[in-house]
Amino acid sequence: MQKTVLILGATGRFGRHATDAFWNAGWTVRLFNRAQDDLTTAARGADIIVVAWNPPYHLWKDQVPLLHAKVQAAARASGAAVVLPGNVYVYPPDAKAPWSEGTNHAAPTPLGRIRQEVEQGYRDSGVQTILLRAGDFIDTEPTGGWFDRVLMSCFDRGQILYPGDPDALHAWAFLPDLARAAEHLARQKFRLGSYEEVIFPGYSVTGRQIADLLSQISRRKIMVRRMSWIPLRLVAPVWPMAKGLLEMRYLWDTPHSLRSKRLSELCPTYRDTDVEDALRQAAAPWLSRVRHARCAQFCHFTKRSTQTNL
Repeated sequence: MQKTVLILGATGRFGRHATDAFWNAGWTVRLFNRAQDDLTTAARGADIIVVAWNPPYHLWKDQVPLLHAKVQAAARASGAAVVLPGNVYVYPPDAKAPWSEGTNHAAPTPLGRIRQEVEQGYRDSGVQTILLRAGDFIDTEPTGGWFDRVLMSCFDRGQILYPGDPDALHAWAFLPDLARAAEHLARQKFRLGSYEEVIFPGYSVTGRQIADLLSQISRRKIMVRRMSWIPLRLVAPVWPMAKGLLEMRYLWDTPHSLRSKRLSELCPTYRDTDVEDALRQAAAPWLSRVRHARCAQFCHFTKRSTQTNL
């Protein structure tokens, strides 16, 4: 019997990939339109609701609890299970790494406490919930995340711009992999308890390791340059998003990695994309520009050489 999934936030980063992952695995996929659809009506007959909604940081306090309350009500009415992407904001900087399903949740920031409260709300809701917790996203195209907006912003000059300690491990999730893992877990709905927290280990790499991998991929030396946080502090009074970015700065200087036995137990056939291949896909727009620049330089050199010889 074919299963049905309702995707909330299908045009966002995780939502796009979740749509592909469930469709490719043979699910009937419904895409929710917030402008015209009623959530309770859209959820009728759905087996799974994937919650890929994520408002900007400065709207979390007002919007996030209400959004998830509506999701819980719709899931309760339909009997659907909820797949909820989680983050590492619930972990304090002194939590012993690697962080796993057993790591204590003691969010040190207001944003982290909002996420912690949302997760507790699902635990208490009676709605079957599969929380899939991951690190920062690596996407297959520029979508405004840390990787493309910051790290790759200086790639054309042979550098990555790194927001923290370049020698500290940092957890990353390749979005197509995270979405596939979510689909694998959704298949296990009837084997799971009312609330399942599953860690998505992804890649734990340092800034220097990312630079080394990008050097191999691009066949040129990529250096690491540390990002200054001063501009964000200066614009924080007039740019609400900056406050949230500054709150989460500790994650860039806190060495951390993610580990899970639960994912491999529940999804024994799931396999990650090789980290070098993931970075090659993520860096493709910048690699293309570099290749075009080299081609232009070669053509210019060839033209000048030909004119000289003539």
